[in-house]
Amino acid sequence: MYKNIKTFEDACKIKNLDPTALPDVSMLPEEHRASIINYYKLIIIASAINGDWKPNWNNFSKRKYFPWFKVLADDSTPSGSALAYDVYDCAYSGTDVGSRLVFKSSDLAKYAAT
Repeated sequence: MYKNIKTFEDACKIKNLDPTALPDVSMLPEEHRASIINYYKLIIIASAINGDWKPNWNNFSKRKYFPWFKVLADDSTPSGSALAYDVYDCAYSGTDVGSRLVFKSSDLAKYAAT
């Protein structure tokens, strides 16, 4: 079923959502609006690809998968990646991906990335 999802519109059809009904981000600075809308679209696509599966963050024995992208940047094509990192005394917290963008299998994560 997930292989029928090729676009945001395909994901909206599966989730029974109107693809033109996007979040209102007019209160945000203009340079951040597109990224928030695109993140929303990725959440919907990931949800459609995962079907009824939802990650259980209390069950560490159940794996969660996400695509890992190698970002190559130079002066002519600058790009960025996200990394959350916090260190205080002996405590450490880190993340490499938004938790709403995980998948129930490696195959689904690879499909979503492709």
